[in-house]
Amino acid sequence: MTIATVDAIRALPKLEMHIHLEGTFDPQLVARLAEARGVPLQRPLDDLYDLSDIGAFLETLDWVCSLVASTEEAQMVADNFGRRCRDEGICYTEVIINPTHWAGLRYQELLPALSATFDAVETDYGVDVRLLPSILRQQSAQEAEEMVAWMGERAAPRIVGLSVDGNEAAAGRTGERFARAYAMARELGFGVTAHAGESSGADGVRDALDLLKVQRIDHGVRAADEPELLRRLVDEDITLNVCLRSNCSILYPSIESHPFPQLLEAGVKMTLNTDDPVVLNTELCDELAWAAGIFDFTLEDIAAFQYRAVDSAFCDDTTRSALRERIGAALAAMD
Repeated sequence: MTIATVDAIRALPKLEMHIHLEGTFDPQLVARLAEARGVPLQRPLDDLYDLSDIGAFLETLDWVCSLVASTEEAQMVADNFGRRCRDEGICYTEVIINPTHWAGLRYQELLPALSATFDAVETDYGVDVRLLPSILRQQSAQEAEEMVAWMGERAAPRIVGLSVDGNEAAAGRTGERFARAYAMARELGFGVTAHAGESSGADGVRDALDLLKVQRIDHGVRAADEPELLRRLVDEDITLNVCLRSNCSILYPSIESHPFPQLLEAGVKMTLNTDDPVVLNTELCDELAWAAGIFDFTLEDIAAFQYRAVDSAFCDDTTRSALRERIGAALAAMD
């Protein structure tokens, strides 16, 4: 058994399956974009995001992304993200992008620009970045279906799946509204995931399974409220993309009250992620080291979370095999 030090975790090839591009703008980039637009900062850079109010937080994300007024600036954001991943030792990630936040660009412009930059990121930084366009819960069924149809027509290799996010508590139950968009995505060969079981409770998880027929769930931790639902996650081989620090900032008062141990004991498959790393002042290495310290994980345990991410990734089998080999080789070298 190898101790899961920060250095060892950093050296281990890692995957991140629940991260929003909108949550990766570093403060200096925000300041530069605001200056270019001639717009004053809404709040001091070191206190830009108010996590005590999810509605206010999402409004700030809208404001930050609205500062991006060209595809060139969007590509700058994407390149910055790629460098962050390289520096953390992340070799593969499926980044969530909700076009509704980016008021200055249509998704028909934004997504191809990001895809092109991530092609360069893989060449220059060795990081394989895939895209998960996301529906906002407040959108209409027609808007969601139009985006999915465009995704199918575009057939861009980096676009691998569909997501839905936003304020679950404010939007209410939206599974029926987006069921057809999700069916379209599955028919087109895209992977499907959904934010559920955070502010929505166990009902959100159930709707994601029954109505959206997802393969993964982002968050999903409120499934712990119902033992029967936990058994269903195990039986249906659903992976939860959990973000511990994010949950403890918004949902639970402390890590001690988080149901993570209960989920582990039930045999639910999980990955560990950052959600919005700049917002939460974290990175994946720190998140994993924090979890290792609290739950006594070894480096082999941390590697097991990476293997689970590989298994649930919306990638081809060749990529999956290469990722498994890369993790295994690095782990063996540190033994």
